Amino acid sequence: MIDPEIFLKFLKSRRSIRNFQEKPISDKEIDMILEAGRWAPSANNRQPWKFIVIKNKEILKAISKIARYGKFIEQSPVVIAIVGKKKVSSKWYLQDTSLVSMNMMLMAWSLNIGTCWIGNLNREKAKEILKVSKDDFLLTILPFGYIKGEIPQPTNRKDLDKIKREIV
Repeated sequence: MIDPEIFLKFLKSRRSIRNFQEKPISDKEIDMILEAGRWAPSANNRQPWKFIVIKNKEILKAISKIARYGKFIEQSPVVIAIVGKKKVSSKWYLQDTSLVSMNMMLMAWSLNIGTCWIGNLNREKAKEILKVSKDDFLLTILPFGYIKGEIPQPTNRKDLDKIKREIV
């Protein structure tokens, strides 16, 4: 097991990155990110997800146009779309795929690869571009790339005593 203090320090170091180098990410590193996602927990181990790895610059450009705050997607060397399979787990696909995304983001950070959650995008248009079934849910697309420039400073967090409540 990993030392808990080291792990907490690692978690606190993670940042959302929106500026990437023009350097490809190796297939080995992409597979490690996908593997981290594959090992996320899911309700009843149903694993209601599919991953779409996108390197095509025309598709990245089209997606960047329909993501309100995601114009930087176009400069990513690779994007991974996380698709929830509603028919596989109709009650828990949203939670399960959210866990997948965090696993992928943490693995990327461990590889010195940046990413940023994309929440505000036209999911229906993105599903058309990516040929995702209308029965499925496009959780997010995660752009990945080697960090260009300075790593942002940490943002403020609420004090633990402000958000914690104990029942003894």
